Amino acid sequence: MTVFDYLVVGGGTSGSLLAARLSEDPGVTVGLLEWGPDDEHEPRARELRRWAEMLEGEYDLDYRSVPQERGNSAIRQARLRILGGCSDGNTMISWRTLAADLDEWVERGAAGWDAETVQPYFERLRTPIQPVAPEDRNPMVADMVTAAAAALDVPLQEAWNDGRLDKRAEGAGFFEVGYTPEGNVRSSTSIHYLHPARATRANLRVVLNARVERVEVVDGRATGVSARIDGDLVRFSARREVILCAGAIDTPRLLQLSGIGPRAVLEEAGVEVVVDLPGVGENLMDHAEGLVIWELAETPPPTCASGWDAGALVSIMEPDDRPDVLMHFPVEPWAVHAEAYGAQLPERIVSIAPNVARPASRGRVWITSADAEAPPAIDYRYFTDPEGRDEAVLVAGVRLARRIGAAEPFASRLVREVFPGPQVQTDEEISEVARATHQTVYHVSGTCKMGADGDPTAVLRPDLTVRGVEGLRVVDASVFPQLVATNPVVTVMMVAERAADLISAREFVE
Repeated sequence: MTVFDYLVVGGGTSGSLLAARLSEDPGVTVGLLEWGPDDEHEPRARELRRWAEMLEGEYDLDYRSVPQERGNSAIRQARLRILGGCSDGNTMISWRTLAADLDEWVERGAAGWDAETVQPYFERLRTPIQPVAPEDRNPMVADMVTAAAAALDVPLQEAWNDGRLDKRAEGAGFFEVGYTPEGNVRSSTSIHYLHPARATRANLRVVLNARVERVEVVDGRATGVSARIDGDLVRFSARREVILCAGAIDTPRLLQLSGIGPRAVLEEAGVEVVVDLPGVGENLMDHAEGLVIWELAETPPPTCASGWDAGALVSIMEPDDRPDVLMHFPVEPWAVHAEAYGAQLPERIVSIAPNVARPASRGRVWITSADAEAPPAIDYRYFTDPEGRDEAVLVAGVRLARRIGAAEPFASRLVREVFPGPQVQTDEEISEVARATHQTVYHVSGTCKMGADGDPTAVLRPDLTVRGVEGLRVVDASVFPQLVATNPVVTVMMVAERAADLISAREFVE
């Protein structure tokens, strides 16, 4: 069975949800092609606390970037090749997309993606989302939350997603998280959408270990894809649509391998140009996350949901109508880049990680060869926005973290700051260290952005269809015109839910 009404390429966060939703109509057939293996019996993918075990292992494509002119060149970008995708290997911090972010999408040409239209899709999600359970709340992190609310003059937040937050959405608190505390089961879309759907629906077929190498376009229409399975090239056909859900790195990569992308990139790679679409692979955005580390007086208990269960949202820049800094308060620091920079860290440490919530810098991803086995080239271009806003936000985030470290009851747990260290004080000094050691939060997005007809860089129409090709759509984080200020996994789910309605030409009734 290789002919379907809908072919969904990529079984990650968006693809698993979308395939399940489309197959609710018994009158259509849906084929889901996933590059990697099944996740249903992989305990590391099911238990939220084990998220880090999914990174840099057998499921991780572990992409690297070209050298960065102003940022960290040693970033390892996790992209998971397994059913469930990156929602099998993240911390499932779950936010209803902020109204201000959706308003900005509309301002950038994504008509129909306003808050009034999109936010109700949060209520339709089948993935359980709730505040971190009391039994999973680490006492040290609780002290960080209390100190942050006082030091930053923001409210204590418990129900981040209740819809009552204003546009600034400021606060400090334990997050709402996609998991079931009993068993610490993560709320991936594969677990809560795809697994039950494929067990009960004859019109849904999931093909595993199928690496799609090319979208086939005939007379201007996507007719199917070619996929490599056990070394053999197999063609799958789509009667209605091919829908790419491979993520913000591999979706533009696949389009370019298929001859859809910037002419200069395609010709240099030796790929025949099918559609000259300049925006494919452009507009790459990511949350760059800084780091402040202290020595701890005593080791806290390991109690947690994921280990990254709390933080703060802060508005610091003009206009101050939305958050600029998102801070994470981990139980155990991720200090690899600080150590590589030369930091000598004691045995007991704790950190705060502030990130640039609404990045202005733009990078790109592109192919350098027609060979599907060749890894893509990635240039994040961190901290290259002309106005220097991203750099200013990162520096401000480090200063905010230090204010939290000086506030009680957190301050009493600390011995001293060990990174960047008390000798690093000026904006220039903080910037130099923070830019050299920042980490990705694995939130790459925007590389096939949707936008208005007059925008030559908009790859997609607001209905997520690809310009210049009939029967081809994109549904994943690459569609974002602007990266949202919060962790985006739930935004990807909401995009997929709305896409299911757009594809099925039905209106969502709350």
